[in-house]
Amino acid sequence: MATAQKTRPTWRAWQLSVRAAAAWAVVAVFMFPLYWWISVSLRHDQDIFNKPPKLFTPEVTLKSYKVVLLGISPSSTSIEKSGAVHWGESSATFALPSLLDSVYIGVASTLITLAVSLLAAYALSRMRFAGHHHFIFWVLSTRMLPPVAVALPMFFLFREFGLIDTYTGAILIHALMNFPLAVLLLKSFIDDIPREIDEAAMLDGASRITVFTRLILPSMRGGIAAAAVLCFVFSWTEFLFILSLTQAGVNTVPVAASTFVTSTGTAWGYMAALTCAAVLPAFIFIVLVQKHLVRGLTLGSLK
Repeated sequence: MATAQKTRPTWRAWQLSVRAAAAWAVVAVFMFPLYWWISVSLRHDQDIFNKPPKLFTPEVTLKSYKVVLLGISPSSTSIEKSGAVHWGESSATFALPSLLDSVYIGVASTLITLAVSLLAAYALSRMRFAGHHHFIFWVLSTRMLPPVAVALPMFFLFREFGLIDTYTGAILIHALMNFPLAVLLLKSFIDDIPREIDEAAMLDGASRITVFTRLILPSMRGGIAAAAVLCFVFSWTEFLFILSLTQAGVNTVPVAASTFVTSTGTAWGYMAALTCAAVLPAFIFIVLVQKHLVRGLTLGSLK
């Protein structure tokens, strides 16, 4: 009996150790690409192409960040080494404006998307009208279209309204892109709020607007946070629409990063520095809403 009691804690401790080791292994697998990309951004150009590749950076340098974020001329950093791409002017590699454009477009499009989607989601959740289910399916079907299918029509439409290469056009196209997802996601959160709350408040004389602003919105902060994160991330990483609807006046991080790939080679150090710096604003945004994010992602999973 005593032997069995001693064996159980030992077996339990062994199970916990195996689970912990497996969890750390999974984390390492998913985090290694991020570590490697950061490592590339901190290397000299000749060290990026070492064969065999070195796991740790032999000598750390911030030259790529200085060129990309501070606009320092690449020629002044003496980077003309074998395997590296030489850029003649600092304007070709200065990408801080693109980073700021991405922040502005991402935040603005997310706010506009949430403002419109909340009203639409509340109407679809609480009101019934002819063709209600067909309308919901239509909203969903607009998300099924690949972006390339609507890129050319959007280009001609935006050109007619003078929205090519403008912040207004970039914000509008990202808001339209995220609208179907936000509406359906927010509708599912509102569906989880009992209708009896609305009915009781309206019996006491509250209007629809009062019910929506004072009862529904405070009850779905987690859902709003989850929708905001998804809309911001989709806007932050969107490439095709910005490439086709903008020129030199407006630029975002994905498009700016693509300019480091040329017919003569790829500036891996600059691309890594820009994309690593682009992770920070998205990370800060998620940290700001993390209080409500977990609850929003799990809302409705349990009844």
